[in-house]
Amino acid sequence: MGLEDIADTITALSTPAGEGGIGIVRLSGKAALRIADEIFVSASGIKPSGFKTYTTHYGKVIENGEVIDEAILTVMLAPKSYTREDIVEINCHGGIVALRDVLQLTLRHGARLAQPGEFTRRAFLNGRIDLAQAEAVIDIVRAKTDAALKISAEQLGGGLSRQVNKVRRILLDVLAFIEADIDFPGEDSGGLNLNEVTAKLKPALTKLKDLIKGFSEGKVIREGIKAVICGRPNVGKSSLLNALLREERSIVTSCAGTTRDTIEELIDIKGIPVRIADTAGILEPKDLIEHKAVKRARRYIDSADIVVLLFDGGKSLNRDDLKLIRKLKERTVIAVINKMDARQKIDIDKIKRTFTRVFKISAKNARNINLLEDAIADLVYRGKVPAQEPVLVSNYRHAELLRKAQKLIEEALVSLDNKVPGEFIAYEIKGAVGFLDDILGKNFSEDLLDKIFSKFCIGK
Repeated sequence: MGLEDIADTITALSTPAGEGGIGIVRLSGKAALRIADEIFVSASGIKPSGFKTYTTHYGKVIENGEVIDEAILTVMLAPKSYTREDIVEINCHGGIVALRDVLQLTLRHGARLAQPGEFTRRAFLNGRIDLAQAEAVIDIVRAKTDAALKISAEQLGGGLSRQVNKVRRILLDVLAFIEADIDFPGEDSGGLNLNEVTAKLKPALTKLKDLIKGFSEGKVIREGIKAVICGRPNVGKSSLLNALLREERSIVTSCAGTTRDTIEELIDIKGIPVRIADTAGILEPKDLIEHKAVKRARRYIDSADIVVLLFDGGKSLNRDDLKLIRKLKERTVIAVINKMDARQKIDIDKIKRTFTRVFKISAKNARNINLLEDAIADLVYRGKVPAQEPVLVSNYRHAELLRKAQKLIEEALVSLDNKVPGEFIAYEIKGAVGFLDDILGKNFSEDLLDKIFSKFCIGK
């Protein structure tokens, strides 16, 4: 999409297609009010172009005198709108036909169908938000947990941008200091004070390291982890999945091998989106279906970040248990002894010789499930309480640019130690500023914007 297209008035359906109570057709651009005047008749008789900003009005959407739908129309005038353009939102009945007809009506009256993310793209291009904030919009839409939503909302509110700008201002201050010495060598100051430059750069480096350090945590909260429940047949894998989900998702019977396929669900464990799978427990397949089930289970186990290895506490370890212990001894495993209410026959000490994380639970009665959840969270956060106040970086693009800026600042500090001429140090600092500008969108290309906003839905 070229920059010249920003002059067009765009339209799109901003709610999911299908039946619903309400559906929204959104317009943004110079012709939004003109189009609204032509297709909407308010109950008050006032045209939309005469409405005050941030007001909502009842009326009818019409074409050639024929009523298409009853609707509520909202006007948000530039520059105080999402895109900093005139915006009109038509709240129609949420039926497929009504929404389609209203959308097509806006197109016939001069609007262009918006491209994916074009409303947010205009918000960025018109200076309402920076690029880091724009990227947060899609993260909010896709947030899987409250913690992920909180990170994204903080970024949309400018949390990350403020931290990046703090570092940027420090670097620009240092750059001005160095360039003043380059342009006017030896005047008044007697030359560049290397210790002073170093003292100014170090806080910037510390701040970048703190932001990068939080990336692992932020990425996990945003994207989640894969966990798999495995064990020999009839140890309670499906019961454990149901206990974690707090609902009956897997069929549970006393017959071994009830789960013939892998069942996968997304759960929220202390703010972490965990994609957890209940796998078939048939280790020695007897037919083609069982063979495929076991093959799929092994594939899930191989790709999992955490393996929950389940044992039946009411039975002694058998050949299948020992085989799984040997197979998984090098993996990240939480060993779980199920059926803690039964008379214990299992050799727990033997399990503890291989795995350090061993817990007793009752999946059927949902006892000690919180211990398993705590263990999963502890593995993710590595024993640390998840950050509540600091800004967390969760975007790969941001993390990579922060790392590049960090590297250049470290190189500048080495250059200072080696008393390298100021021109070279200034070059390194300018490069670091450039990478920070890339995060904020002060530097951008159409290809980059296309890549970022292509991930958005059309109406956002």
